[in-house]
Amino acid sequence: MKRRNFIATAAAGTAGAATTSLSAQSSIASPKKEFKLKNNINHSVAQWCFASYPLEEFLAILKDLGVKGIDLIGPDNFTLLKKYDIHCAMCNGAELGLTDGFNEPKNHEQLIKNYKEVIPKVADAGYTNLICFSGNRRGMDDYVGLQNCYEGLAQLMPIAEKHGVVLQMELFNQINHPDYMCDSSLWGVELCRRLDSDNFKLLYDIYHMQIQEGDIINSIKQYHQYFGHYHTAGVPGRNEIDETQELYYPAIIKAIHETGFEGYVAQEFIVSWEDKIAALKDALLRCDI
Repeated sequence: MKRRNFIATAAAGTAGAATTSLSAQSSIASPKKEFKLKNNINHSVAQWCFASYPLEEFLAILKDLGVKGIDLIGPDNFTLLKKYDIHCAMCNGAELGLTDGFNEPKNHEQLIKNYKEVIPKVADAGYTNLICFSGNRRGMDDYVGLQNCYEGLAQLMPIAEKHGVVLQMELFNQINHPDYMCDSSLWGVELCRRLDSDNFKLLYDIYHMQIQEGDIINSIKQYHQYFGHYHTAGVPGRNEIDETQELYYPAIIKAIHETGFEGYVAQEFIVSWEDKIAALKDALLRCDI
């Protein structure tokens, strides 16, 4: 057998065996462990990843698991969250979407109107975080977009500060969200510095930033004061955060915890396991340092 053929055959066999082994290990991780959260980290879950469950049913599941938070719920459902004593760790409902954001001055009037309406609702419900987006470039220079975001968001800082609400701009990668402007930790950090308010932070999505720039733990250590919330998912694939992917979440969560972070870490992976709740329990235990 020629050397290159041997290497290709051996590599395929090794990869297949590794995948089988890791999949088997992942699929039995939760059932073998007693599920009890230490809660040294405040856990949350992005609702859209479990949208196959009616919201009320899913809230009951979170309550039973001891998970305190849920992500990406708007004011229309705040009363339901109160019923189950689940905290909305990241609220939504004021944005225009992912692609139309604060980098376009033409959006400012509507965005400011929306956020002025939603910010008091978030505060009245006892919640803190409200998501926002930069929007897509559409040929715009990043420095121009940065200034535009600053000018729009600066108008909202007084009302956010008055109500104790933190606007959080999410960081995305360019593979899943082509042309999105806030795709760099440094760009986002510069916007935070310009706004100079504790009521504006970055939603640091670990999955997105691993794809876009890597060096996750160093970024957390260096810029944690600008990160107000975290999202998880596996790379590659945005699936479970187990041994099938390249990120080691226990070390990442440990780094977050060591910064003194007191906010929420939300699971935001696309479930591939047949038993969706087993997958969630497995992810929560991996992050429950």
